[in-house]
Amino acid sequence: MECRTFDHGADIGVLGEGRTIEEAYAGAARAMFSVMVDVAGVRPREAVEISCTATDRELLLVQWLNALLAEADVRGLVFCDFEVRLLEGGLAGTARGEPFDPGRHVPGVEVKGATLTELKVARGEDGLWRAQTVVDV
Repeated sequence: MECRTFDHGADIGVLGEGRTIEEAYAGAARAMFSVMVDVAGVRPREAVEISCTATDRELLLVQWLNALLAEADVRGLVFCDFEVRLLEGGLAGTARGEPFDPGRHVPGVEVKGATLTELKVARGEDGLWRAQTVVDV
């Protein structure tokens, strides 16, 4: 699984890649949290279950990322590890992380939400799935 960010004007694009669409969604989530904190320094101590629905796989990516942001904000957590299971019309996922500790975690940029800009979830000619969107910072 690979995760990356890409420049997009004042905002930041996030991209997840994987052998499966689930790995691509997990990679996009990790890329988004890597904008907010150095995820290498986050321990997967607490698990949070997240489910969401959408009419297509692109909107499902936006719902997934925004649900993660909401849970992180409400619980005061930062996430570093993600699992996704696609369901009929949606997904069930698990995010693992720990409470944000300014003494241990290197803060990045606050992400306000995932957008519809450059939103794409597709399998490439190389067989890898890619899930990308731009996040509002």
